[in-house]
Amino acid sequence: MSKGPALFVDIGKKAKDLLTKDYTSDQKFTVSSYTGAGVAFTSTALKKGGLSTGDIAALYKYKNTQFDVKFDTDSNISTTITFTEILPSTKTIASFKVPDYNSGKLEVQYFHDHATFTTTIGLNQKPGVDVTATIGTPAIAFGAEAGYDTTSGKFTKYTAGISVTKPDSCASILLGDKGDSMKASYVHYLDQQKKSAAVGEITRRFSTNENTFTVGGAYAVDHLTLIKAKLNNHGRLGALLQHEVVPKSLLTISGELDTKALEKSPRFGLVLALKP
Repeated sequence: MSKGPALFVDIGKKAKDLLTKDYTSDQKFTVSSYTGAGVAFTSTALKKGGLSTGDIAALYKYKNTQFDVKFDTDSNISTTITFTEILPSTKTIASFKVPDYNSGKLEVQYFHDHATFTTTIGLNQKPGVDVTATIGTPAIAFGAEAGYDTTSGKFTKYTAGISVTKPDSCASILLGDKGDSMKASYVHYLDQQKKSAAVGEITRRFSTNENTFTVGGAYAVDHLTLIKAKLNNHGRLGALLQHEVVPKSLLTISGELDTKALEKSPRFGLVLALKP
């Protein structure tokens, strides 16, 4: 692929991952294994409230094609097939779920040295169409996204954004919800490995004059242990401890507390991911 700007979906993604990735108040257990033929199997069990669910997924790569199939306890079969370089500088992703035959989607991504484009269309009788585009460089990129409903003939969404990336920091601004919300974020890395970082994010919804400000960060205690924390202006405090028990096997303990309602019990989650 090219060395141009990232996809539109990547604008603000670094801040989002620091503030949301791996945080959970549920119990989750994941085991991964690999066969000699190159097939990766992942089994997941999740307990949320009083409900327990599970799934098993298989991932296989052959030349420029990747197959990803998942079976869950609700009798759903999800399949994603990714083709790379069918045409120069392109990636094609087809996904569908059985028995929900209207869930199928086809996405085509195009990468250029100064721009990226994606088109996603639903594989049903009255498909929706999503289009994104970014222009710029890896250091600065401008992008936009639009969704169109072919049934009603109306736009379902339109979003615009800008990102600025430096070796030790990145900043982004997104105008979404048809112009009703704005999100600005900034990430500053504290080490060369980009494992320790500080992040700030502010979201404003114009229709309600509501502001949400969140600060957080990640700190690598050593090469095996990571600590993350976040706090917003509504008093929601989250913390996470992640430790690599054995190579590629992660134990994650996270919790969330409403500091403005301390009489309520805090929620804690446990995630154990085992990979050989």
